[in-house]
Amino acid sequence: MTINPKTTAAIGDHPLHPMLIPFPVAFLVGAPIADLAFIGTGDAFWARAAMWLIGAGIVMALVAAVAGFADFLSEPRIRSLNDAWYHMAGNLTAVVLALVNFYLRYAQGAAEAAIKPWGVVLSLIVVGILLFTGWKGWEMVYRHHVAVLDAPGQTSSEPATPPHGGESHRRAA
Repeated sequence: MTINPKTTAAIGDHPLHPMLIPFPVAFLVGAPIADLAFIGTGDAFWARAAMWLIGAGIVMALVAAVAGFADFLSEPRIRSLNDAWYHMAGNLTAVVLALVNFYLRYAQGAAEAAIKPWGVVLSLIVVGILLFTGWKGWEMVYRHHVAVLDAPGQTSSEPATPPHGGESHRRAA
């Protein structure tokens, strides 16, 4: 067994979940920016852009969630972390709110009524949740060393053999 909790959803030794999460984060953070551009300009382009940013964010969040759930379900040491539970529950909440937001906009044709005020409010709440869950994700990596190789020069998730019978040194990158 490795010293650190390992990821199972990976290409080689590179975890997939951290590679995928920038996409939904960028899309879902872009949505309230587009909302504010719509409110400021009245240009319907920004209302449609916000709706499709939310839709793309939902799709990519679900793709990232597949990798996250694979790690969560396959490694008991990850499931034992409170930060992992907060990260998962928060992200699920953010996706549900984004789905509601997308539905309201789609049902009303991405019109002003879908954006003022509830569309903007939902988008900003989602961004707030993502700030929290991102913090919890980084806690898992930097505090709990999830998916961090155990020793310098280690090239797989197999246990590292300490040099000269000494302790192995952890690396954070």
